[in-house]
Amino acid sequence: MSKKIFIFANESDSSRLTERQLRKKLDKSGYSICQNYCEDADLMVCIGGDGTFLEAMHRFSFPPMPIIGINTGHLGLFQEISPNMLDDFIFNYSQDRYTLQKLSTVQMKVKCSDGINEHLGINEVLIRGNATYSIHLNISIDGNFIERFSGDGVLIATPAGSTAYNYSLGGSIVDPRLEVLQVTPIAPMNTTAYRSFTSSILLPSDLSLQIVPDMHDRKHTICVVNDGFSVEYDDVVEIEVGFSDVSVNLMRFENYDFWRKVKSKFL
Repeated sequence: MSKKIFIFANESDSSRLTERQLRKKLDKSGYSICQNYCEDADLMVCIGGDGTFLEAMHRFSFPPMPIIGINTGHLGLFQEISPNMLDDFIFNYSQDRYTLQKLSTVQMKVKCSDGINEHLGINEVLIRGNATYSIHLNISIDGNFIERFSGDGVLIATPAGSTAYNYSLGGSIVDPRLEVLQVTPIAPMNTTAYRSFTSSILLPSDLSLQIVPDMHDRKHTICVVNDGFSVEYDDVVEIEVGFSDVSVNLMRFENYDFWRKVKSKFL
């Protein structure tokens, strides 16, 4: 029985052209192409940039099958191949010449007075106030109080997300083979009135972060964001952040090297 492949592409002209070319090549090679998303597909192909990849992961609830990215966007850290490598991709896939890179997700549980809401992120989750005031957060690690943060907010990034918003905030690039969460402050205050960490904190996978808004902030709306998808909550009692059990499997080929890719994208 031929393997089933699902293709997800954004609306750009280059992505649509690449999708048409790929469909013809896959059909010629004997693969079955799903017209709609199906959980029993053997492979998902994501055509676009990193934003398209994240959109697909959230739209289809972090698919269980292997995922390969074709980069028609800008940075393309998640995307493994370029449009001119379609024949190489099909050959390597048919010969099982690939590995799967497990991408862990970070989970955020937002406890409000009316219940608990959960959010997942492949890159990151963040907590902030609105654009007109700073936020004050009591932060504990594994139940031990660490600091009363004051500033614009706090971002918690996975290794995969260390090169995204975290990097622009001055956070560290983390090798994806390390299972750590990076807690990075956003515009922290460090004065005689407020004392906050001004650099990132790295946490092992078995520790969680507890964040309790200051009583004054509970009167205001708090915005939580996961991979760019934002939700506003009123009367937040506590937020807990840690690794989740959900992961995605990103296909990588034999010549893939994380640090070589980082160098090519950032230097």
